[in-house]
Parts: sequence; C-alpha cells; structure tokens
Amino acid sequence: MAWVYLSRVVEGPCAALSSLIESVGVVEAARAVRECALPEVLRGPTEMRRGIDRAAADLALMAKLGGRVVTPDDAEWPAWRMLGLRQLDPEQDDAAAVPLVLWVRGPRSLLECTERAVAVVGARCSTGYGNHATGEIAGELAARGWTVVSGAAFGIDGMAHRAALAVGGSTIAVLGCGVDRPYPVQHDHLLAEIAASGLVVSEYPPGTSARKHHFLARNRLIAALADTVVVVEAGARSGARNTVKWTRRLGRPALAVPGPITSAASVGCHRMIRDGEAFLVTSAADILDEAGPLRFSLPTTVSASPEDDLSDDEALIYAALPAAGSRVARSLMVETGLSLPVVRATLSALEIAGLVACDDSGWYRLARSTTRGAEAIVAEHDRNRRRRGRGTVDGAGA
Repeated sequence: MAWVYLSRVVEGPCAALSSLIESVGVVEAARAVRECALPEVLRGPTEMRRGIDRAAADLALMAKLGGRVVTPDDAEWPAWRMLGLRQLDPEQDDAAAVPLVLWVRGPRSLLECTERAVAVVGARCSTGYGNHATGEIAGELAARGWTVVSGAAFGIDGMAHRAALAVGGSTIAVLGCGVDRPYPVQHDHLLAEIAASGLVVSEYPPGTSARKHHFLARNRLIAALADTVVVVEAGARSGARNTVKWTRRLGRPALAVPGPITSAASVGCHRMIRDGEAFLVTSAADILDEAGPLRFSLPTTVSASPEDDLSDDEALIYAALPAAGSRVARSLMVETGLSLPVVRATLSALEIAGLVACDDSGWYRLARSTTRGAEAIVAEHDRNRRRRGRGTVDGAGA
C-alpha cells in the first residue's frame, strides 16, 4: 500500500524519493511524505498530490482489469534490468531513476519475459519498407523465443508488436500513461491482444493521462527492459534517438536498420550509424550477434578464496551466508543493510559464478571444492530462477 500511494504522489521517476526509500524503507518514506516531514528536495515533487491516497482503489481497479502492481520487493521485479538505471546520474536527467513500481497487465512473468528481450522502435509515420523490415525482424526474433519490447505507438512500434503476436511470441508494450488508458486510442484492440498473451507495462498509476514528458521517461524503461534497442526508420528529429541515448547510457548496444538513401524516414538511422551511435544491422541474426548471449567466461573451478575476486556487495552478501544452513533474501537484506533488489541481483551473480545456490529453504554457500562446468552452472541457475519466478523461493518478497 505504501508503494502504491507513493507511485501516485510522484507519478513517474523521482530519484530523491527512491533514495529516501532506500534509506528509511518504503513505509517510513510514505509516512514522511504524508506528514511533509521531508528534505527540501522532496517537498516540491510531493506537495501537489501527497494528500491523495487512492491505494486501495488503485489496487481494486487493477484486479478488475486482471492486472497487478509489481514492486521492488516482489519476486517478479526485473532487478537485473533495473540495476543499470541505478548507476545513472539523476542530475544529468530527471528521468534517470528506477521506477518506484511497475503497473502490469498480462499473464506472463515480467522477470521471465525480460530475460531475453529486444526493443524495436522507430518512426510513427513509417513507410512500407519500414513496416516490412520490422515485420521480418520482430517476427523472427519472437519466433526464436526473444521478447519484443516497444511503445505501442503508431508505425514501427505497432508493427513490431503485431509481428510478435502473429508468430505466437512474447511482446511487452511500455506505456507513458496508465495501463487502463489505451494510447493511442486507436490501438485499443492491439493493447488488449498484448495484455491477453504478453504484458502491458507502465510506471504511471491507473487513470494517468499521456503527457509529452511521460514518453521521454518511458523510453528509458524500453531501453532498460531489453538487451538492445533496434531502430527501424527514424526521421531527423525522431524520438527513437532518445531511446538510443538511454540504451547507450545503460551500456547496451544500440542498433539501426538502414533504409533507402532517398528516404527521409531513414535519415535518423543513417545519421546514428554514421556518427557511431548505433551499429548497422539488416536481420535478426545480426541483432542476436550483438544482443546475446552475454559474452563472459564462467569459472570451471571455484577458487580457494572466492572472496578475493568479489565486488563489495558480493563480498558482503557472501560473508553473511552461513557456513552451514541457508538464508532467505530478506534476512540477508536486514543483515547487510542492502536493499532487497540489490540483494537478489547480487545473489544471482554469485549463483552464476558458482559460489552459491538456492533451494526451498533459501540461499546457501557451495563447497569450495565443488567443480562444475559452465553449462552445469547456467543450467542450475536457469532452473532456480524459474523456480523463484513461481514463488517457491523467497515467495513474494520473503
């Protein structure tokens, strides 16, 4: 209820509020906002709506729509994806912050859908060439098991979603308004179809109308939820370049499909390729060469002193795990003082490195003498991650 209340108070990204929540917890942060017991930097952003508490009504509406709210405390929260946003400097851009919550419609797990995802965006006034290229690329990506992420706008966005749906694939529409407000309204049926088999996602609470600045903030979520962003057709001043900017800031590859040299609809793509902002791609195979799998080596043998090669957070969590027995993520959060999303993401990194594992009782250290091949490590990681997604490990915020 505290998460939902705060989501409506700020309606969008707010780095200062996110910092307050990390410092004192979401319940105490909600109390401070209600009572205006806040530092000066937060009084302005919360003043207008701090007296509005529609948390119960918002949750009831989402339940009626068949939707839900996903918070950073939930097992479904895409913590890996959000870590990139945590590293950005909000002083450079007001939107450079992790969303407080994500409002979601659809039957799929947000965490599982974003494990392998490619964003496909582009011009609203697309050409026949752009529509054809998008259909070929997005359809093949979806057929290969990749989730297609886009913004449900006219043109390339809508074509990317339709191509994924046509092959029975997974697609995510990220909106700049409430998930109960189809935008554009002409895509009402398309969004309903996406919600029936994929996901419709927004950081804005139900009933929120679309506004221009919402879409600029929305673009960072499209970039954050995917392994890469592909631009198919973009004019000289296309908003797709804003999504590419976020992609590059997150340290992920940006890709662009070239068009005819006589086409004004491809000027932006050509400029991004020429200026080194995006790699040139012409097919789904080209995209997958850049998007994944991640190119890092996995250890075949756990070292005698694994703590020596760990980051600060990894070393802190590894040390908090007992030599015998196990711990759940929330217990580690209390013991280490780290936030729950950071704890979960760090545990996954330690699991991939072959240092820890989990079962129904929680997380535990692996014996240092254990030797496992890279394929075995990845296979066990995938099994445990699917099990956690079903709620058998940690539950919904354990």
